[in-house]
Amino acid sequence: MPQIAPRGRFSRHVRGAHARGRLVVQPRMGFADLATMREGLLGVRGAAGATAIGTITLDSYTRVNDHDSARQALRTGAELNGFPLVAHGPEATRELLGSVSGPDFPVQVRHGSALPYPLFRAMVEAGVDATEGGPVSYCLPYSRAPISEAVKAWAQCCELIAVQPDPMHLESFGGCMLGQLCPPSLLVALSVLEALFFREHGLSDISLSYAQQTHPGQDMEAIAALRRLAGERLAQADWHVVLYTFMGVFPRTSVGSYRILEESVRLAVRTGSERLIVKTPAEAHRIPTITENVDALEFAASIARDEAERPAEVVATDSGIYEEARLLVDSTLEMAPTVGEALVRAFGRGHLDVPYCLHQDNANKSRAYVDAAGMLQWAEPGRMPLRVERGASGRPVSAKGLLTMLGFNERRFDREQLTQGHLRGLQYAAAKGRRGLS
Repeated sequence: MPQIAPRGRFSRHVRGAHARGRLVVQPRMGFADLATMREGLLGVRGAAGATAIGTITLDSYTRVNDHDSARQALRTGAELNGFPLVAHGPEATRELLGSVSGPDFPVQVRHGSALPYPLFRAMVEAGVDATEGGPVSYCLPYSRAPISEAVKAWAQCCELIAVQPDPMHLESFGGCMLGQLCPPSLLVALSVLEALFFREHGLSDISLSYAQQTHPGQDMEAIAALRRLAGERLAQADWHVVLYTFMGVFPRTSVGSYRILEESVRLAVRTGSERLIVKTPAEAHRIPTITENVDALEFAASIARDEAERPAEVVATDSGIYEEARLLVDSTLEMAPTVGEALVRAFGRGHLDVPYCLHQDNANKSRAYVDAAGMLQWAEPGRMPLRVERGASGRPVSAKGLLTMLGFNERRFDREQLTQGHLRGLQYAAAKGRRGLS
């Protein structure tokens, strides 16, 4: 737990909600024009029964700093898949935020940029409460930029916000690498390493992420390991944990989608996670509407209350995630005098290696698989200092096997037999259908 009082209103809001026993829920939502973005934020703020945080997700042009194309799209009315913050300008964004945000409703900007200094400059000028990312988590999955350039850019960004009178909150995206098929120990290690990078560059108002994977008990073990390592390494920071509803191939049925969301909510409550990033059933098919985002937040809030009142019995696994993650963190930090340089060297030597990640600075020698019990395991460690039972997966991961694993949660939640414990998602989906919202 944090050892200092929260400084920014983002963390004060999260910390206050947690003290009241409320899970903070948050969508991934972004619209191009100011009026629709305002309508979306107001909808989230008014979500019934939910303690929510607003989200402004940026568009693809803005993420790669192609602001001229974003401006052209605004002029011509061309469709954008998010909010072009730089093209709109800090003044317009500040006015937007001033009309909807406040101490009880902070707003986070989510972007996906490996080289985000222009975005950070615009966010500071606009008075944004929080943002997220990191030199690894926003470089390897989304960019061709060398990780060394990303480290330099993110160091500048951290230093920019660290000197502000009211610094933005910064969330590591390290626990969400590729969305799926990255074993929990590496997710935990990357989230902690990025948080240490933020601390190295002057930030103390931070959060660490973890994405729901394929086994509830293993996820419970992983989040416990993340909280333990953060408690050991971030004693002088205000930090909390944010869980992401599964980011991989999503169930395609309404019931399956609500079931996987329900499981992520219950996981968040059981593990003491302070914040949850929610997905909607529509995301298997298209960008969700404002109503669909609000509906998912309200459902998540109702499940969180239910779990707090009558928690289900789920047993955490004991597979050594904490020990593996600690080994990866410690051995990486030993490689250089700074965290940033250590990250560059670790990936350059394959000492950190994200399975199935094709970025040129990732060795891509490690492999993972989903075992018969649904747990995500190492098949091959590559050059990482991990002990892996040879032949544990039976055979090398084939292309067909990879596709099968990618669809594991889709099949599990779409095809599972409904029991009494699973009826909540069915009942909610049916109610939505009656209201004409599906």
